[in-house]
Amino acid sequence: MADILLTHSNHLFADRKQVRKMQPYPPLQTLLAAACLRRDGFDVGLFDSTFVDPASGFAGALEKFRPKAVAVCEDNFNFLTKMCLTEQREAAFSMISAAKAGGLPVIVNGSDASDHTAEYLDAGADYVIVGELERTMIELARCLLSREHGDTLCVPGLVCNAAGQETRTPIRSPMQNLDWLPLPAWDLVDMDEYRRHWQEAHGYFSLNVVSSRGCPYRCNWCAKPIYGDTYHYRSPEAVAGELRALKSAYQPDHIWFADDIFALSGQWTREFAGRVKELEASIPFKMQSRCDLMTRDTVAALRAAGCEEVWMGVESGSQKILNAMDKGVSLEQVYQARENLRRQGIRACYFLQFGYAGETWDDIQATVRLVRDTKPDDIGVSVSYPLPGTKFYQQVAGDLGAKRNWSDSDDLAVMFRASYATGFYRKLRDALHLEVEGMNGRVNGDTPRQVAALWREVEDLEASSLNRNPTVL
Repeated sequence: MADILLTHSNHLFADRKQVRKMQPYPPLQTLLAAACLRRDGFDVGLFDSTFVDPASGFAGALEKFRPKAVAVCEDNFNFLTKMCLTEQREAAFSMISAAKAGGLPVIVNGSDASDHTAEYLDAGADYVIVGELERTMIELARCLLSREHGDTLCVPGLVCNAAGQETRTPIRSPMQNLDWLPLPAWDLVDMDEYRRHWQEAHGYFSLNVVSSRGCPYRCNWCAKPIYGDTYHYRSPEAVAGELRALKSAYQPDHIWFADDIFALSGQWTREFAGRVKELEASIPFKMQSRCDLMTRDTVAALRAAGCEEVWMGVESGSQKILNAMDKGVSLEQVYQARENLRRQGIRACYFLQFGYAGETWDDIQATVRLVRDTKPDDIGVSVSYPLPGTKFYQQVAGDLGAKRNWSDSDDLAVMFRASYATGFYRKLRDALHLEVEGMNGRVNGDTPRQVAALWREVEDLEASSLNRNPTVL
């Protein structure tokens, strides 16, 4: 019997794109919450919905663990959770309903729940933890499950129904000393299952680590319901120590640093590289960063620490659009970052975003030219996605349609009145992806013809008045 059964709603097989990619990672935030609760004396169980359908598997977990409470804690370091997909929301609602049918108190946390507290409370959740999870979860668990029952309304960081009315307790500031956190409770997941899927799809095994929380930059389309504009980081010693622990316990071939921005500080980066060398903890890794940060000499330290791949938020090849996004980078820095990474033997990959308000065909062509000029090793293509709490959302609020969230990460629907219809952007994505694959040798003899045909389709759609300034979904 467990005090608390933890779960999350990211079911891999509900997302077409993620099935194709087959890069499953354990729910890191959920495992950190479990480790914190354990350290505080609570017995915890985990229902990992990554591979098991929540609709069928969660009922079995309730029977197995017979918990006193349930916590649906999303992995706040996973970009899929940050996208607030309807597939995940519906899975969370189904597990909330099943727990309530068993008379259990239900706690939820995540980007979508923080943005839509009323919907989650209406679905049956008793408490929504808004913002950072761990300390609020511990204090709430003490109130609900310890012998000395406390008043939950004294716990900062909560939204709940009190006397039939939505009530918010005082906001909790994010923690500054992240070294307070224990290592994630990796033993709660079936690591062999993760390893098997990675090995079968890619021939190696990757795990996820986080060294920091938040992002201090203010791109106006980026939602930050958990950490706001704060940025805090773990010590280089702690992160290198975690790599060493993973290397010893699970022997991963690769690491994904899931930070919004990894190694923001040059001093931290150099110290981290030194600690990794001292502990013999080096594991090849990929990370996310900004173009301006990748122009620095610290890229050499990243390479020494094991960095093999950097994903940068390039977004657009139009300086006009970058300025409109409040991106704070120049196109010149994109070129500099690409060359700097190339010199160090690090793969340079771009996140690209089409459809931002005011983007024209000329701006789109500028992005295509940037890709052709710099030849990134890989790209990820998205369409501007209005999320609550952002300046961009406010800008397009009057042009939003009924659809406010993508169903899964492959949806790519335009949810406001952009310059073109959804079909145009999907075809643009397909053409640019295939061209980049051709640049990097991932081709067959028919690929050049296929690329040319896709670009003709893109141009035909652009020329069609039916695809310009369309009505929204």
